[in-house]
Amino acid sequence: MKAIRVISKLPRRLLSAQAARKVEVTGATDHVRFEPQEVQVTNLPSGLVITSLENYFPASKIGVFVRAGCRYETPDNMGVTHLLRLAAGLTTKGASALRICRGIEAVGGKMSVTASRENMVYSVDCLRDDIDTVMEYLINVTTAPEFRPWEVSDLTPRVKMDKALAAQSPLVCVIDGLHGAAYKNSLSNSLYCPDHMVGNIQSEQMHHFVHNNFTTARMALVGLGIDHAVLRQLGEQFHNIRSGLGTTGAMSQYRGGEVRQQSSSSLVHCAVVSQSARVGTPEVLAFSVLQHILGAGPHIKRGSNTTSKLIRGISKTTSDPFDATAYHESYSDSGLFGVYTVCQYAAAGDVIKAALAQVKAVADGAVTAAELTRAHNQLKAQYLMSLETSEGLIDAMGTQALSGGVYISPDTVTESIDNVSLTDIANAAKTFVVRKKSMASSGNLVKTPFIDEI
Repeated sequence: MKAIRVISKLPRRLLSAQAARKVEVTGATDHVRFEPQEVQVTNLPSGLVITSLENYFPASKIGVFVRAGCRYETPDNMGVTHLLRLAAGLTTKGASALRICRGIEAVGGKMSVTASRENMVYSVDCLRDDIDTVMEYLINVTTAPEFRPWEVSDLTPRVKMDKALAAQSPLVCVIDGLHGAAYKNSLSNSLYCPDHMVGNIQSEQMHHFVHNNFTTARMALVGLGIDHAVLRQLGEQFHNIRSGLGTTGAMSQYRGGEVRQQSSSSLVHCAVVSQSARVGTPEVLAFSVLQHILGAGPHIKRGSNTTSKLIRGISKTTSDPFDATAYHESYSDSGLFGVYTVCQYAAAGDVIKAALAQVKAVADGAVTAAELTRAHNQLKAQYLMSLETSEGLIDAMGTQALSGGVYISPDTVTESIDNVSLTDIANAAKTFVVRKKSMASSGNLVKTPFIDEI
């Protein structure tokens, strides 16, 4: 309890004043000039990575990134990360659920929890003067949960509601099914609690998962709008609670396969992928540029993305309405690349085969220098604009801190994108063409080919 509450003894700070320099101007009101700051990264002896950017905003955003996504679940606790997302506001050893809720609301703050297959992210937004208050609750939630049995059992209706909402989205169903078909383990785990585990996950299983995965060596503390020295002082509170490497998750094993979800919908959603590159490799940028060459969604609201090779190629084979985009996802040890199509059920076969034909054409060298330049610009713009939001920037900082304990500057990333050549693009497309495929589809599938027919 002492280690948890010691943070409340830290004095309040006007953080902006620490980094600001006042400049006297004769006959005018004093002006404050802020020196531009770079992202700073510190690796503590405990293994915790601390990274921050002082952007002088009046509001701060702080996140705790934990390498504890659903890929680290086992058959005994399948779905536990789904419950952890819902249990973020429950009673901890240092604060009750009511105190957490009222305390954050009282200062106008906000706490949220998101999860991917790799990581869980606990984040808080608040005014600068209230950092100490919200950090007390953030540390409690991430390091000292109680998981009282009656509170855990009350989560069951919310789990069912989440699953029901997800089932209404064909996109969510296809992508989730795609991972189940593509991998034997680890990355095949669903983001949602499986049906047979709903109501069967107990507080002991949640404690066991947190104890083995929520350790300092698997965490990164990331802050925007906060001085790095202050954030480091806050991060040292984690050292007194739980340290160590935790459990090592199994390496993902790509297998290839197919999942078909028959429904009464007249539309068919279908994704066909193969294994691509993992995060941190040079090949991953080639697949990202290839995604934009083929088409990565419309760039104009309700537009048709006429520059997309997929759209132009498929439109020659059918007059029915359709949509198509390239799909790319990378993880720490694997990746998926392919095409995602939506069309009327009667045209499913023609649309899917035409989309795959466009990838093969790129593998054969059917890409011009102008198309490559346009894809470079689109990818750089997408990346840089994602950093314009606090959510996108803190996500980039936290993900990089967890994966390598560093931060790669935007200039370095954009330079690497420009270095992707036509040969790199062709090789990436060839990788997709020759490797074993995985497929997931949903809708009226009477006209949808099986994976061995494409």
